[in-house]
Amino acid sequence: MSIAIETFSNATGGVSFFKAVGHPMISEKARALVSAVAKAGSVAVYDPLGLADAFAALHDCSALTVDGAFVQDISRIGKPILGHPAAPVTDLAASEAKSILIAAFDSERLEQQIRHLIPAGMKVFSLDAMRLGDDMLTNRRRYLDPINFATNFAFFRDGSGLHTRLVSANYWAGYGARDTAIQFILLDDAGTEMVAWRQALPAGPGSIVVDSAEVRQRFDLGPFTGQLFLHAVNVAGHDIVKYALDTYGDDPRELSCTHDANAWPSDLYAGLPAPAAGERVVLWVQNSHPCPIPRGAVGLSRMGGGETARLDREIPAFGTYALDVASLLPGLSWPAQIEIAAGKHFVRPRYEVVRGAHRRIAHPNVERQDLKPDPQIPELGNLLGKSYILPAPILPTERFRSIALPTPMSTAQRNLPLAAVLYDSRGKEAARRRLGCLPRDHAATLDADVLLNGNSGGLAGGYGHMELIYDFAEGGEADGWMHGLFRYEDRKSGHVAETSFGAHIFNTVLTYRNEPQSYSGPAPGLSTRLFLRLGPSPLETLCHLIYPASTPWHAASDTRLLLHDGDGKEVAARTVAIPCGGSLHFRFTETFDAAERARAGENAYVIIRDVGCRLFGYHGLLNGEDSFSLDHMFGF
Repeated sequence: MSIAIETFSNATGGVSFFKAVGHPMISEKARALVSAVAKAGSVAVYDPLGLADAFAALHDCSALTVDGAFVQDISRIGKPILGHPAAPVTDLAASEAKSILIAAFDSERLEQQIRHLIPAGMKVFSLDAMRLGDDMLTNRRRYLDPINFATNFAFFRDGSGLHTRLVSANYWAGYGARDTAIQFILLDDAGTEMVAWRQALPAGPGSIVVDSAEVRQRFDLGPFTGQLFLHAVNVAGHDIVKYALDTYGDDPRELSCTHDANAWPSDLYAGLPAPAAGERVVLWVQNSHPCPIPRGAVGLSRMGGGETARLDREIPAFGTYALDVASLLPGLSWPAQIEIAAGKHFVRPRYEVVRGAHRRIAHPNVERQDLKPDPQIPELGNLLGKSYILPAPILPTERFRSIALPTPMSTAQRNLPLAAVLYDSRGKEAARRRLGCLPRDHAATLDADVLLNGNSGGLAGGYGHMELIYDFAEGGEADGWMHGLFRYEDRKSGHVAETSFGAHIFNTVLTYRNEPQSYSGPAPGLSTRLFLRLGPSPLETLCHLIYPASTPWHAASDTRLLLHDGDGKEVAARTVAIPCGGSLHFRFTETFDAAERARAGENAYVIIRDVGCRLFGYHGLLNGEDSFSLDHMFGF
């Protein structure tokens, strides 16, 4: 029941067409176009770029009387387009249709090529009738340039004492962008626009902060739970809108954070945890398109086995629905994992775990369908040492318990041949556990306390990190798409935070399959630029930096912590050295003094910069002894 659109290519990146025809600001224009074509009578569809069916997947074209479909590409002749076998466009001259719909943007050149074939009196329509205004475009000369559709969705809620806060920075300024702005559209749970506004960004790399409580007050809104749509205009360097999203409450025990939504809808997501005892797990299904999600199109199943239980409910265009996973999979409990059949109807979703007064929010990850086992990976150790590494914090053990759950994240992963290695802050190995070949339906967790045999105090600095790596001692297969979910529990308050991510090759000059990844440009990525958002007072900000290395690299990092004010001006700096294979856990107020923090003011942030090695980072907030949050950081 997947929607028939292409959203992402692992060869070329994100696809902009579905964003262009599914944009919240063009829904009325799309309906008007279809209505005008229908009123004109029968229509010949000219589909030179293969986009007609994707348009029809997002917009109801049932009112159209299609009288033939035509193509340029000879290899597409005879293939169905809107239910009609494609004919060569040279046959268009004999068409008796009253109009022609050119299923493309920037259609002038395409129309010119076939003008001699268009019968006299045939009315010409194209998708240009549903273009965004020029004020919404970065490149006005090429409409489907991905830079024109730097868009994303964010879970956004305010009401019943619960709030959300989106934080980012104008990182496009660092690539030469000028006059950058973001168009915001707030959509309620029914998908209806509540309010829209345009916000100019600072000329430099200043901060972006959107708080739901402030938005609600400014526009005199009632309570809402829905989506915040973001469209960045006049950008450069990145067509991806990245952000950190904090969820917090009037009750100090309600605090969590999560990552951006990943702007390309996928067929499958995985890594959704089943509820533990006393927990309720809610999957926030948020429609990313201008058409409803049909009944039965969304489903859940236990990872590795069992039938998919389908949601017997339609979700309106751009609507939001809170799916209690126990309603579809009763009896399933942590550490079982859940696979999400999403059918490309929504971007990477949020899930929320409620246990008493405590809440936490996180995201599953894209489960890829295009991978197969790579026979070269078991041999990479000869050249790339550990090769793929999935690093995660062991938070200060006096206060926190750290748990890992390997998560299958590809339909090709029949087994997970893994080992877990624990390191102290100096990079000294503290424990190792071979996991063998975990089956796809496994429910095996790793508790750092258990692996350390209760000797967590033996970790230098009281903290460290764990690495999941491939281990083929018992055989098994690998595709490089290794993932895990990492759960952290406050020993005193019982508050929990969790985060999930995938493995990469780190800090080696040799490259393999575009690894080590780079923020921009080709591999290898051997530098760091991470964004550390800072919480408003009285919240404290924590950061956990890990220096993983697939092969021996520089003995220590030369890492700069650069404090910026809300306008993006640097006001203070610190230099830290992290041992290769080690980690650094720090708090903001312990790193920068009161005078520096005062100069930075509100909406300050920290850039973590290292030109000599690639660090992996996690950030979070602390609300005294009541609650904390944690998630992986983003870079640019």
